[in-house]
Amino acid sequence: MSHPHPELTTPPALPDNGLRVVALGGLGEVGRNMAVLETKGKLLVIDCGVLFPEDHHPGVDLILPDFSYIADRLDDIVAIVLTHGHEDHIGAVPYLLKLKGDIPLIGSTLTLALIEAKLKEHRIRPYSMAVKEGQREKLGVFDLEFVAVNHSIPDALAVFVRTEAGTLLHTGDFKMDQLPLDGRLTDLRAFARLGEEGVDLFLTDSTNADVPGFTTPELEIAPAIDKVFRHAERRIIVACFSSHVHRVQQVLDAAEKAGRKVAMVGRSMVRNMGIAADLGYLRVPDGILVDIKKIDGLRDDELVLICTGSQGEPMAALSRMANREHRIDVGPGDTVLLASSLIPGNENAVYRIINGLMRLGANVVHKGNAKVHVSGHASAGELLYCYNIVKPGNVLPVHGEWRHMYANAQLAIQSGVPEENVVLAEDGVVVDLVDGVARVVGVVECGYVYVDGSSVGGADEALLKDRRILRDEGFITCVVVLDAATGKIASGPEITARGFVEDDEIFQQVIPKVERAIEEAVAKGVRDDQQLQQVIRRAVGSWVGGKIRRRPMIIPVVLQA
Repeated sequence: MSHPHPELTTPPALPDNGLRVVALGGLGEVGRNMAVLETKGKLLVIDCGVLFPEDHHPGVDLILPDFSYIADRLDDIVAIVLTHGHEDHIGAVPYLLKLKGDIPLIGSTLTLALIEAKLKEHRIRPYSMAVKEGQREKLGVFDLEFVAVNHSIPDALAVFVRTEAGTLLHTGDFKMDQLPLDGRLTDLRAFARLGEEGVDLFLTDSTNADVPGFTTPELEIAPAIDKVFRHAERRIIVACFSSHVHRVQQVLDAAEKAGRKVAMVGRSMVRNMGIAADLGYLRVPDGILVDIKKIDGLRDDELVLICTGSQGEPMAALSRMANREHRIDVGPGDTVLLASSLIPGNENAVYRIINGLMRLGANVVHKGNAKVHVSGHASAGELLYCYNIVKPGNVLPVHGEWRHMYANAQLAIQSGVPEENVVLAEDGVVVDLVDGVARVVGVVECGYVYVDGSSVGGADEALLKDRRILRDEGFITCVVVLDAATGKIASGPEITARGFVEDDEIFQQVIPKVERAIEEAVAKGVRDDQQLQQVIRRAVGSWVGGKIRRRPMIIPVVLQA
């Protein structure tokens, strides 16, 4: 296995017989999936998703891939291929199309419908082409063939890329559910056929690579959902992803059996399920849906609410219910069903929601205490099947944290792929396929791009560090007025502190230290305002660190009078 090294530099020019792969997201993280393929001077983008912020990203709404690698080569992009309609694969498309709006989008019918609805909100009308499994399209130097794969959203596709430099198979997100709710299997016959043709580089979903065995079929959780419905005393509130059509279908079916009405809560849930129903991917029983505005006339024991917020997102409906900031007032007798798995990094937020709901008296059913969710990703046994069927020349694990990708790499080696042909890379690492061999050849700039309100890319780590300090450590201002002629203190220092449990009086103890530090600096000839501000910052910081054991943001202000 090869892996990125600190000494990696800018990659050399791509040979004429080479195929370059650069992941701008999705490697070493769960989200922000985006891979850029290059050959013969042309680029093909596979997926363009977002990463959702964690607690250490205060104020950030979304995290995008870094487009700087392709920013000056937008005219070379022949298309953006979208494997399926989850946010971590399509959410960043509007931001890329804002740079160049006529890049074609290629995906399945449902995937394109979901992204087109999102683009409409951004006032972008895309050029799109719907494809389906078995279809083959030639886009310049790239020859694409699409393969059906099973996932937790309908209409997911893997993509096989033929080029003069070699072939590449990208699974997208997939699993091998043998009893899929929509009857659409992962097409292992196509995988085998492509393996016979020859797969030079295999990009495989790593999310469940460290989970032994096989992922449970979706069909097996229906009895658990039915059981929840049978025993619920009052309202049932189901939280899941706004794109999880299969799970919503199971909830609708259970509600129909129980004689309950269903209301969708949350703009994205209403929009996505409306699209899925219109396209025939979601079967909605007649008369079962009610508008959220008209639920007051229904008894609690005949109502089901389907909402967003299964990952603890602070602005989603479920979080607001737990904080009593929503029109739905959760209380004793209500049943809350979390019908999703935990995305790594969201655990604390989800447990806060569970605790908040239980404190209000709700019965919370989740994956930890009932079989109410199964993963949408292939476990280790399924990945081994794929390796043995495809028999790839080289493997590049994608979509997962490092532990997931490492486990996936080990599976590839166990199945017979030579260790030196298994490439472990991270975002920004450049992998070239030349003469049938994949190797790491360099690295490109690839950082986080933050969406912060209306700003895209304006926030950086320095700003987030300041926010974390303000949130966790508080802040202190110190205002001093100096005599412009003598440099002596004319007024102050005035200390103001916020975010401390200590009384304001304790901060008066630092004033003599500030006065002494200024006098010593002026005596040494320091008269520049910025230098004096640094003197104040050091004096206050030293005192606060020793006395209160905190490292607040310190804002010194020096005025010359």
